[in-house]
Amino acid sequence: MRLGTSRIPLQAVNSRSVQSLSHCCRRHVATEATTAGLSHPDAYCRDYIRKHDYDSYLISHFYPKHVQPGYFAIKAFSVELASVADTVSNSVIGQMRMQFWRDAIKGINDGRPPKHPVALALFDASKKWKLSSYHLKRIVDARDAELQSPSYLTVDSLTSHAESTSSTVLYLLLQLLSLHSSDLSHAASHLGTAQTFSTLLRALPYHAKKGEMVIPAELTAKHGVNQEEVFRYGPEAPGIESAVFDFATVGHDHLLTARDMISKMQGSNGKVPKEAMPVFLSGVPVSNYLKRLEHVGFNAFDPKLQVRDGWLPWYIWKSYYKKEF
Repeated sequence: MRLGTSRIPLQAVNSRSVQSLSHCCRRHVATEATTAGLSHPDAYCRDYIRKHDYDSYLISHFYPKHVQPGYFAIKAFSVELASVADTVSNSVIGQMRMQFWRDAIKGINDGRPPKHPVALALFDASKKWKLSSYHLKRIVDARDAELQSPSYLTVDSLTSHAESTSSTVLYLLLQLLSLHSSDLSHAASHLGTAQTFSTLLRALPYHAKKGEMVIPAELTAKHGVNQEEVFRYGPEAPGIESAVFDFATVGHDHLLTARDMISKMQGSNGKVPKEAMPVFLSGVPVSNYLKRLEHVGFNAFDPKLQVRDGWLPWYIWKSYYKKEF
């Protein structure tokens, strides 16, 4: 082909314990950020993304200055939720943190955001750009479901999860730029799916060390992959490169579909509309990773893939000015 977490099961606890744990968890989430973060939520979100999602930080520079605070608020919200599974000791605590964010979204709608810098930044962004609370809650619900079922049986079920997470973040970013074209949304849907697939492939070595398989079971079964062998032997496990190849191919197909939909938009001349280009720059790191994966023979465990590509800022800049991704 040419490409151009074991969770601890939910524990039985009585209602008084649940209430106590919930209160403690919400208090912890609401106060875990520094005082400086509460005083300057926009700066907190910017720094949070710079530390935890550098690809998105690079892309931020191509958003209009006046919407960058909203961009960082949306991205910080997304990263915060995606990281819950790796920062809690069991699924009960994870569910309570998700409930905190459900309550935070309701508070944002009611004009009473909790004292958390990401929630405060989202509140400000929601007032200015009328961000969809439906989209925000959809991301929470999808990440909550992921706590209980961190692996996927089929490509379709993972695609549905990607639509509810990465794609929905892109919908919010289109709203941020006041872009409401259904064609752009459909292209963003496929781009978000490609983004999820490439992110999981990048994280395959990390999850394998934790005893988690991120490639859907239908693909590992197709190639006779024994998950325990992947956890123990990594790239030496029989069939794993073939499963990675198939998984990468599906992700790449979604990337191509997103490009094709953009090229067929009326009046596009085959290019991404200038005003939408910041959103579709998300496709540049996806394409970059898939090409690098191909160059190492689809060995997702190759150490070179764990090193940031120093040319990525240049690729993003070039993509922006060529109106392509």
